[in-house]
Amino acid sequence: MNINKILFILLISFSVNPIFAQKDGYWDKERAFRKEIVVSARERIVIKTEDLPVGTTEVVFRITLLGQNQEMAGSLVSILKSIPDPTGISQGSAGAVFLLSKISGDDKCKYAIFSNAASAAEYKKSRDTDNACFVQEEAVSRDAKRLSIDKSLCLLPNSNPMWFGFESKNWVMNQKIVLEVVPWVNNRLSSGWTLENRKLLINQCKASDLAKKIIPSDDFCVCVLNKIQKDYKFQEFQKLLPIEKTKAYKDYGNACFGETGASDKVYFDLRTQAADLAKQGKYGEAIDKLSVIVVNGKPTATDYNNLGNDYLMTKQYAKAIKFLKEGEKLDDSELLIQMNLAHAYLLNKDFRSAKPIYKKYQSQNVNDSLSWTQKVKQDFETFKTAGLPSNDFDRVLRLLE
Repeated sequence: MNINKILFILLISFSVNPIFAQKDGYWDKERAFRKEIVVSARERIVIKTEDLPVGTTEVVFRITLLGQNQEMAGSLVSILKSIPDPTGISQGSAGAVFLLSKISGDDKCKYAIFSNAASAAEYKKSRDTDNACFVQEEAVSRDAKRLSIDKSLCLLPNSNPMWFGFESKNWVMNQKIVLEVVPWVNNRLSSGWTLENRKLLINQCKASDLAKKIIPSDDFCVCVLNKIQKDYKFQEFQKLLPIEKTKAYKDYGNACFGETGASDKVYFDLRTQAADLAKQGKYGEAIDKLSVIVVNGKPTATDYNNLGNDYLMTKQYAKAIKFLKEGEKLDDSELLIQMNLAHAYLLNKDFRSAKPIYKKYQSQNVNDSLSWTQKVKQDFETFKTAGLPSNDFDRVLRLLE
């Protein structure tokens, strides 16, 4: 391959790549706006476009005045198919030359663009263009322009329509004007998750019951937001029924509760609160705190043991047995669980089930300094003080002698 061929290939690649590299959006031909308007002599008229698609960051519009019996040779949409992104127009690409219609009549008009209905109505009434976002003061027979959201007030973040105001410069005959507007939609912004909408959802999240338990709840609510953004466009999420939104917040909240580490903080606080309440003799309130962990979290053997003990102290022996057995599944070597299970059987008048447990561990310590028998005696004294039935206490102590 000679040097000339190499240079030719490089030249082609450099000229083509900039055009096709940008794939962050698309010309929305489905929601392109096109209308033929007849403007009476010396009249002003206002045409409102459809709402621009969510995520519109650019529009290209074309205005063509047609003479009698003239028809448009090609639509603006078909022309834009050859221009893969709006920058090709502003950079003077070959396709941009054909944005202007190849035909037009001899008539001319002036026009202005407005971003709200009130300003457009004032223009129609008095030709006031002070509040226009774009004004074409020189009468033209055809025109084409590109407007971008970062440089023009005609495009607003909330996807409002545009109002085109036309003033006929023909003092005798009517004019036929063809208005075409094609939006460029940014793929990322088309989801509708603008800064304001994201803030709205985060504030809604922070007002939820689960978020109120998490201080601070910022990371948690950002996690919920990210999950909702992944599955819904903003407009889709807003259209959900209240009951559907509540379920979505609950499902995403439960997932984020563990992922963000918020559960560790919440459960630590619940365990601390439950322990303090138990020391104060408020066993029912302590049960409520620990039950949150059991229902929503991943309870430990210690959680089950403490919950079983609280049920014992409130004379709910069947529930105590139930949760102590759950704790035993997690750690059958934890002697405090075994002891509370024996206590629960005993207080539930099932001495037969309690006896083998008391006997099995009587030679062991429950911790590094307290023997099994000493702990049983301490617990029996606590039960007596709390008014729990003590008919079989002496019977157990004789077993341990």
